Amino acid sequence: QVQLVESGGGLVQAGGSLRLSCAASGRSFSSYAMGWFRQAPGKEREFVAAISWSGGNTYYADSVKGRFTISRDNAKNTVFLQMNSLKPEDTAAYYCAARPGFPVLLGDEYPSWGQGTQVTVSS
Repeated sequence: QVQLVESGGGLVQAGGSLRLSCAASGRSFSSYAMGWFRQAPGKEREFVAAISWSGGNTYYADSVKGRFTISRDNAKNTVFLQMNSLKPEDTAAYYCAARPGFPVLLGDEYPSWGQGTQVTVSS
């Protein structure tokens, strides 16, 4: 497994941008698919974005498509989530997750998780 640490969350006004980072430690990061998930208070965890081990394939929830971009730098063992045009409904704790093999949208299929970083979007 890999250990994951998220950073980059904060408070931003609607329409603003944030860039989340997820630093991974452990072996073979480049062989892991990575995902971003979020959970708002009182709501279930939901898929946000995922990226294949090479970065060549990316997947997005419809709610963030066109506004968020997932990317990775395997040389730095880091995955990013660039969030633009933020909306109050994007407010949540954001988590990165890792799994061997190909990316999937179901959070239960990811064995490794970070501790989360809070994103708050004010109206």
